Amino acid sequence: MEIVESIPDLAVQDPPGEDFSASDLSWTKFGTEERHDDVALIHYDRVDAFIIGECCNVEFPTRFHIERGRKRSKGSLKEYKPDEYLEYRLYWCSFGPENYGEGGGILPSRRYRLNTRNRAARPQSMRGCTCHFIVKRLYARPSLALLIYNNRRHINKSGFVCHGPLDRDAIGPGAKNIPYICNEIQQQTMSMIYLGIPEENVLAKHIEGIQRYCGSDAKVNTLAAQYVHKLGMIIKRSTHELDLDDQASIRLWVERNKKSVFFYQDASENDPFILGVQTEWQLQQMIRFGHRSLIAADSTFGIKKLKYPLCTLLVFDSRQHALPVAWIITRTIAKPDVSKWMKALHDRVLAVDPAWKVNGFLVDDAAAEIDPIREIFSCTVLFSLWRIRRSWLRNIIKKCSNIEVQREIFKRLGNIVYSIWDGTDPFVALEELSQDFVDQMAFLQYFKATWVPKFEMWLTTMKTLPLASQEASGAIEAYHVKLKVRLYDDSHLGALQRVDWLVHKLTTELHSSYWLDRYADESDSFQNVKAEYIATTSWNRALQIPDASVTLDCKDSSFAKVLSQKDSTIARLVWNPGSEFAHCDCEWSMQGNLCKHVIKVNMICGNLQSYRPSMSFQSFNEILDCLSKKPADDSIALDLSTAWTHQMLDQIWKLVELNQANNIGTIVNNMPLRWVAKKGRTSVGRPSTLALLPSSANNNSTSSAAKKKQKRKRLSRLC
Repeated sequence: MEIVESIPDLAVQDPPGEDFSASDLSWTKFGTEERHDDVALIHYDRVDAFIIGECCNVEFPTRFHIERGRKRSKGSLKEYKPDEYLEYRLYWCSFGPENYGEGGGILPSRRYRLNTRNRAARPQSMRGCTCHFIVKRLYARPSLALLIYNNRRHINKSGFVCHGPLDRDAIGPGAKNIPYICNEIQQQTMSMIYLGIPEENVLAKHIEGIQRYCGSDAKVNTLAAQYVHKLGMIIKRSTHELDLDDQASIRLWVERNKKSVFFYQDASENDPFILGVQTEWQLQQMIRFGHRSLIAADSTFGIKKLKYPLCTLLVFDSRQHALPVAWIITRTIAKPDVSKWMKALHDRVLAVDPAWKVNGFLVDDAAAEIDPIREIFSCTVLFSLWRIRRSWLRNIIKKCSNIEVQREIFKRLGNIVYSIWDGTDPFVALEELSQDFVDQMAFLQYFKATWVPKFEMWLTTMKTLPLASQEASGAIEAYHVKLKVRLYDDSHLGALQRVDWLVHKLTTELHSSYWLDRYADESDSFQNVKAEYIATTSWNRALQIPDASVTLDCKDSSFAKVLSQKDSTIARLVWNPGSEFAHCDCEWSMQGNLCKHVIKVNMICGNLQSYRPSMSFQSFNEILDCLSKKPADDSIALDLSTAWTHQMLDQIWKLVELNQANNIGTIVNNMPLRWVAKKGRTSVGRPSTLALLPSSANNNSTSSAAKKKQKRKRLSRLC
């Protein structure tokens, strides 16, 4: 198209009809080769007809608001160009420019006043639409208006359609009439739909939520029903395949969901694929439950079935359940790559709360890189036995048919792990195990191929790192089992090799499940969901078993019995009680899981002298012994060792006191006074009299303070 450089060269257009749109005009390139715009010249009195026509676009029905405007009075310019304006107005689609949707960012505060008379009905309807045009009433020819269309397409910055019938994520027309829906109600409704709860139940809870803001109204109920139905249809129609190519599809997902991505590195010849996903709600939970607490990693999920293994970072919530706060999808475990995503996650948390700090980080893989954890999070690294225990037990049950053989092999493997403290050579014990169970060829072949080559590495890790408790191991395992149930559904087996399916599954169904669990517990609603959530972990289920239901044989300490709470005629048999490698004959344990019966028996055995302490306690004692060992007489090392020991004992005593206290007020009253800086004490201790003064007094005091400050500055310059 030829570029026109002069306004007089443009023809004045006057399309027929009452209203007209951009498609009814002939657009011309105006400007220079380097910079030009699409322009059209019309009569000024037909500008409103053009705006109405643009608003009535069938594919993108909208309204345009005045984003910016300027005026000049006639005769104010002595010299002017043909394109100088008498009036200047920038019209923007009311679904923009801000983006209040998922992955969007609100524009910073403007320095000028906005004309809000014809803005979008609700701020949350703004989706970052970039469609806008300029209307210039020409200074030289006031009866004409120059239309400059900067962007005719109703798309966001990522290039996606963001509103109207062509938008797959749109809720539909009439959104301005829907009653106010806060993020909590919307997330609750979406979570219930994702979890497959019937629509009538979802609608009842949705109406119950919005009536807190709108009251009871038949029209409100009707509109809410339409909203829930349309939201359900959108969720059902939504698909993980944004593109047939998985790599291109995940790029589009990342572009659409920038707020939920803390790190992304596309696969190339030099760099492996890494995707770090964390929603805003997960970030809040990480800050809330991770500060001065523990973070755990379920590090190698789906290593055989998924295209890329999944690593999940977990925090322990108010009920000590494992809560996923970040998902990392990658195959690499190299230190430089781990440092990249770990630093990006840590920086994201510190950007919200600079004082945030972790006390400990639990790993479950002996091959995991722990140096980045120590360097970035600056905390202690602990090791959890849940993965090695689960893997051994599952394969013993799968490859050994005799239950007595299963019990004995599992017990012997546990004794080999305990040997790191009693001085026994683990490899001698391993050789004896191979000779004693030479007839169990299937299990021995698996063990020699999978574990023997890296057995020394695992034992070294267990000896050098503090070991996590059974409660933590049970919580991580409960998350792992739930994740497995959600992902390995038969209907999705064909999609396991697609990353976009995995991300979609995590951020919709799994995220909604945990959000609803936490919401039900904190708001005391959804009693069925709350009860199921509380009983998620084996540790909490074990607490419901009375001590009287557990029977320990005084003569034979090799087994214990636990009466069933549902049927008192049934008793579960727990072999090797008091050990992390105890074996139970219940259905849950026979699937390779840590069951409530084993935990309950170990709770009781932990208070008896006849049973050896747990591995985590032995590991803790080993650390204290190392700290308390006397170095060279009268050395600085002795002082340092003493200081560390007393500091650790003091922290442990405070934690025990806090857990055992019935009234938190007594602990607070016994705390020593903590003085702050002099400036802080002055401002905190001084009564806030300014807030009690009328507004005029506040203004006078502020202005007088400003004058004094200016006077001091002038005096300092003179000096």
